[in-house]
Amino acid sequence: MTEQRLSFKEMCAEFDVTPRTLRYYEYIELLEPVREGRSRFYTPREVARMKLIMRGRRWGFSLEELRQWLEIYEKQGTTAQMERWVELAERQVGVLTEQYDQLGVALQELKDMRDQVRKELENSR
Repeated sequence: MTEQRLSFKEMCAEFDVTPRTLRYYEYIELLEPVREGRSRFYTPREVARMKLIMRGRRWGFSLEELRQWLEIYEKQGTTAQMERWVELAERQVGVLTEQYDQLGVALQELKDMRDQVRKELENSR
């Protein structure tokens, strides 16, 4: 039974990324597609890694952090990888919480300024 593989074009479409992005992820060793001549094919392993990469990027992790985290699995196994994940996630929760709080303040300031200017406009008419 043959393993399901995605072509380069299919991988780009599946994850809504540019060919440049996919090539870059390969260059920095996040992905290792199977090469057949000039063609690249992505195995279920690479698809799973790409899902983790995309999720990690959405949560604000750097590509280097993700590369190191994925490497832990290869060298030390699942337990070590999960332990590191908890550390990374804890740190990132703090970062995102701070950003969320700052956005809340900025949003309220913007609304207040908008309301103040709107009121000035109404009074000048």
